[in-house]
Amino acid sequence: MACLLRARNLSFSVARRVRCMSNVPENSVYSGPKSQNPNQRVTLSHLRQKHRASQPITMVTAYDYPAAVHLDTAAIDICLVGDSAAMVVHGHDTTLPITLDEMLVHCRAVARGAKTPLLIGDLPFGTYESGSNQAVDTAVRILKEGGMDAIKLEGGSPSRIFAAKAIVEAGIAVMGHVGLTPQAISVLGGFRPQGKNVASAVKVVETALALQEAGCFAVVLECVPAPVAAAATAALQIPTIGIGAGPFCSGQVLVYHDLLGMLQHPHHAKVTPKFCKQYAHVGNVINKALLEYKEDVANGSFPDALHSPYKISRTDADVFSNELQRLGLDKAASAASEAVQKMVTTK
Repeated sequence: MACLLRARNLSFSVARRVRCMSNVPENSVYSGPKSQNPNQRVTLSHLRQKHRASQPITMVTAYDYPAAVHLDTAAIDICLVGDSAAMVVHGHDTTLPITLDEMLVHCRAVARGAKTPLLIGDLPFGTYESGSNQAVDTAVRILKEGGMDAIKLEGGSPSRIFAAKAIVEAGIAVMGHVGLTPQAISVLGGFRPQGKNVASAVKVVETALALQEAGCFAVVLECVPAPVAAAATAALQIPTIGIGAGPFCSGQVLVYHDLLGMLQHPHHAKVTPKFCKQYAHVGNVINKALLEYKEDVANGSFPDALHSPYKISRTDADVFSNELQRLGLDKAASAASEAVQKMVTTK
């Protein structure tokens, strides 16, 4: 009985510690988004229904919690955690350097913020090319450790098709990706559109069909002429998601930062694609706000009384100053007293 009581007390103690360590913020200081209804989560069934009804599917590539919350609020169908984070977030010139562990950090952040969209994680370069076992192991980590619902992999070589099939057979949903496949820039000769001649166009359609045969639930068509994307979409029984592929796909995807016009740095100017429509110029707003903040701090106007909300009573402030003097900290005592006077004056 004593052992049982000790076990119960230990369990209660652990439970209390878990609650104290909860990531739910205290409303007295910070507040977060309300929890969402899990019944509203987009699933593959929802996507199939939209596809059958010829309703366009919306997809946005995002990499962190704040962006994911915005996608959630806008009721975007799919959130892709793309390996393009290597370029957009980490500042690389290609998608190749990003690691699986780095991708998992982005996946977990997005999963905490996006409760409604279907979540898809990219398999980064070097994590699935060696064979089906490696591909399946990586895909499992994306779901188990990253909190994703499905994975996306690039390319249509026999080994990639085999990897896609193995992952599907392991019980994991797979989105394919054909056309411009950024992980293959070494053999493509750079970020070059595909399908611009007959042989290349036929290859795009054939590769998309092979990915469908492997069990993929959808295929991204990147940087191909609109007629080629239209042909692939008509040939397939699964949705196509276009990016720089014209208006005839089953859905569209853009990168969060690109469509918002968020990044004004020269590095990002050169990696922002020509096909991207900017629905806002958030980068200009950010730059303006940062300059205003810098000026306010420099001239002492921030923080003012309105933005210094935490108070100490006049009585406690006097006792505090006296205690500082007793400790021999006369300069600190004077500073505290002067601060009280200034806050009263600027109220």
